[in-house]
Amino acid sequence: MRVVVVGAGVAGLTAAHELDRAGAEVVVLEATDRAGGKIRRETVGGAAVDVGAEAMVNRRPEGIGLARDLGLEVVHPALTASRIWTRGDLRPLPRSMLGAPLDLDQLAASGILSPEGLARARHQVEDTGPDDADVSVGDLVARRWGDEVVDRLVEPLLGGVYAGRARAISTLAAAPVLMRYRSGPVTPPPDPGTPVFAGLRGGMGTLVDRLAEDLDVRTGVVVRELTRSDTGWSVAGDTYDAVVVATPAVPTARLLADVAPLAAAELAAYEHASVVVVTLAFDPADVPPVVAEASGFLVPPVDGRAIKASTFSSSKWGFDHDVVLLRTSLGRVGDERTLQRTDAELVAASLADLQAAVGLRATPVATHVQRWGAGLPQYAVGHLDRVARIRADVARVPGLAVCGAAYDGVGVAACIGSGRAAAAAVLPGTMEP
Repeated sequence: MRVVVVGAGVAGLTAAHELDRAGAEVVVLEATDRAGGKIRRETVGGAAVDVGAEAMVNRRPEGIGLARDLGLEVVHPALTASRIWTRGDLRPLPRSMLGAPLDLDQLAASGILSPEGLARARHQVEDTGPDDADVSVGDLVARRWGDEVVDRLVEPLLGGVYAGRARAISTLAAAPVLMRYRSGPVTPPPDPGTPVFAGLRGGMGTLVDRLAEDLDVRTGVVVRELTRSDTGWSVAGDTYDAVVVATPAVPTARLLADVAPLAAAELAAYEHASVVVVTLAFDPADVPPVVAEASGFLVPPVDGRAIKASTFSSSKWGFDHDVVLLRTSLGRVGDERTLQRTDAELVAASLADLQAAVGLRATPVATHVQRWGAGLPQYAVGHLDRVARIRADVARVPGLAVCGAAYDGVGVAACIGSGRAAAAAVLPGTMEP
């Protein structure tokens, strides 16, 4: 069986890996000059560092399970003390579920909310709507705890994952656990006793390297159409028995226009956020002590800062480099102007906010600016129904599957799970006749 995987992000590489293990002859076609998608390593100040995804959810089995199967060493953050930069100060992040407060006394002590906002948060209003009706994360939290909790807690936390708007992101798709807090008592879930996040020794880029090294990955190949006949699929001048499309929503829509038009129309309607990751390397002597005391901070958009977050990478991961590495992220959905700024402007904006937040006044010894245009699909209210319609249309076409961040989660672990499901869908015995 010959299978082509279009797209060499982590979902596509996982699909190819699973197909290869099952004995299929697999070719991976990638339009850019390297595999990995949003997982990428660069050298900054002499240190190899992730400039895209830097971690995966540890409490989902797909990511850490695949890493261990590949012989990679899973590591966890050395420091997890995150802060919120708001109301003129770096404030401790109180215990919450994606911003929904789980400890109101801790929230009060943080100083994140105004007295009026705190009073509203304490006066919880239960939602009387249908328990299974989708609603935006922002609307759900605002109804129960008030607008200020959304603006200063939910927005920065979701901004770090989706770079989106809390009042537009689907709770059922992005934060289904919050559905239990629409009404009734707010009881924190039991602590499973395991870290929330995991990384890999040497960075997440090692996962891409290991997956790709045993596969036939052909970079610089732009796939413009898929043609299906009675004998199989014609893709980029070659013939295959099946095809897995592992590209982002918009290019996938173009590829599926003729073979699965209903799915293509749904995918073409996705909204995306463009983001930038700025990595900065400093002489250790120039870095203020606060950088060693926290893993980083988040920034509510209501505060009007240029950056939306900063990660103190060396402290968070316990790096032993000759430089101290920090990174900032900029850009949210609807803010395409950020990507239009020059590298120098983005670095300057990051440095200005770091100076205001932590007193960092030094000039970096090295910088790197990574742009991710249309990098994060937005999971609008009703997303699960949309994905069901996409998959139903794709399933009507024998030998076709889709996977990636557009469907079941934007994180590394979710994309790995998506890739595995796509591989299973096109293997003999699972394809429709």
